[in-house]
Amino acid sequence: MGNLAGHWQVWAVLSAAFAALTAIFAKIGVQAVNPDLATFIRTIVVILALGTILTATGQWQRPAAVPGRSWLFLVLSGLATGASWVCYFRALKLGDAARVAPLDKLSVVMVAVLAALFLGERLSGLNWLGVGLIAGGAILVAWKG
Repeated sequence: MGNLAGHWQVWAVLSAAFAALTAIFAKIGVQAVNPDLATFIRTIVVILALGTILTATGQWQRPAAVPGRSWLFLVLSGLATGASWVCYFRALKLGDAARVAPLDKLSVVMVAVLAALFLGERLSGLNWLGVGLIAGGAILVAWKG
């Protein structure tokens, strides 16, 4: 079976599992807290956790060694992440986690479209069918009926 830690699929499934826990923990945590403060607390925890991982594994590198283009897109990604988290926590404050999370996962659909348009990535017809099913499923789960 080989080294599973070297497969992107393993990390993607772990990401999904942690994202599910994030929704549940955040919904409970945001009940008595302003959603922006909740996002701030979450961000501090993420920074501390990543700092610990980088230190423990010796992966720190000089900021000057990071190319300018990488800095630009990592900063843009950070801004997009921050905006996503602010919106996500506000949605969790107002709505059911079981309905908020699926709509948040429409990002999967948006990534497929944007990756095709801007990164030149190609998906097969079967892949696009899956993207469509994800979109339809997310909308159906979020629908309050």
